[in-house]
Amino acid sequence: MESLKIDGAWSYTPRQFSDDRGTFLEAFRGEEFADTLGYRLDVAQVNCSVSRRGVIRGIHYADVPPGQAKYVSCARGAILDVVVDIRVGSPTFGTWEAVRLDDTNRRSLFIAEGLGHGFAALTDDATVLYLCSTGYAPGREHGINPLDPALGIEWPLGDLDGAPVLSPKDAEAPSLNEARDAGQLPRYEDCLAFVDVLRGKG
Repeated sequence: MESLKIDGAWSYTPRQFSDDRGTFLEAFRGEEFADTLGYRLDVAQVNCSVSRRGVIRGIHYADVPPGQAKYVSCARGAILDVVVDIRVGSPTFGTWEAVRLDDTNRRSLFIAEGLGHGFAALTDDATVLYLCSTGYAPGREHGINPLDPALGIEWPLGDLDGAPVLSPKDAEAPSLNEARDAGQLPRYEDCLAFVDVLRGKG
């Protein structure tokens, strides 16, 4: 696994074995993740979304604890996957990183509890799989507007005819500063403490 600049985010590119039948790869290895994270990723729910080109989903996050860690891969097509540090008090608060996930190199992205996540579909029928550490809980889940100019995420959709496609919920989500001022964002110290609990230290 390769760590990103934002603490709590890693990418993983599996080895692929191809022959005349097709391709085989190990998309997720629990032991390798445990070695990197210091704890096992407990998969409570697997989500699948299919999006047409130009769709943006996110930026989504959940209250910590327990939060919701995600391991994201693109089974078909291509997406630009984005992780945003929304943890108040983090040294990288307000920054974002983007990783292309596609059905060629099969790269995946792990996003720890307390980080924001979203993506843009770069192809039609972009099919995304998420392994989630907790199940869906509407009362604990929130969003940041992905077009927040203060965040300045560089969505690669400049050649689209028209605006990117967002759900009404994402389009009406608050900016990062509005969510912070409303006390909706996770605190960095709470996220670190929760990871310590997962590692058996808390």
